[in-house]
Amino acid sequence: MDKHEYHFEYEVYDSIDDLTEEDKWLLDEAREVTQHAYAPYSRFQVGAVAKLNNGEIVAGSNQENASFPAGLCAERVVLASISSLYPKIPIESIAISYFNNNGESNHPISPCGICRQALQEFKEKTKQPTRLILGGMHGKVFIIPDAAMLLPLSFTSTDLK
Repeated sequence: MDKHEYHFEYEVYDSIDDLTEEDKWLLDEAREVTQHAYAPYSRFQVGAVAKLNNGEIVAGSNQENASFPAGLCAERVVLASISSLYPKIPIESIAISYFNNNGESNHPISPCGICRQALQEFKEKTKQPTRLILGGMHGKVFIIPDAAMLLPLSFTSTDLK
């Protein structure tokens, strides 16, 4: 028997004020984009803003549907937009924020499992890690150097060959 270990590191900042100006701007934009979410059922509004390698900025927000689970998460909205508008252009960073109408919005949240898979696929397609900046409306901020780190032992296209 072999024993394997998975190591995961991320940066934790006390607030948005501790970030670089560029990261601060991206997270502020993600906070603003939460206002465009269509979340009448969960009342949990998520915004994602990506900066691409070519300098373009693409934003997305969650879009719910009464026919659960037919809605789309903000992360997959932004990935689909990037794939449509800028095919094959890698993402430098994605900032993700949320506004919880049912409670607090004071800590980072992480992408759901489906979004983690989509981020993994995007990395595979563009051959570049996607850096994540995660934060609520206030409070601590997490920076994860590669979104694929959130999905160890991922299922990829190589498994289909």
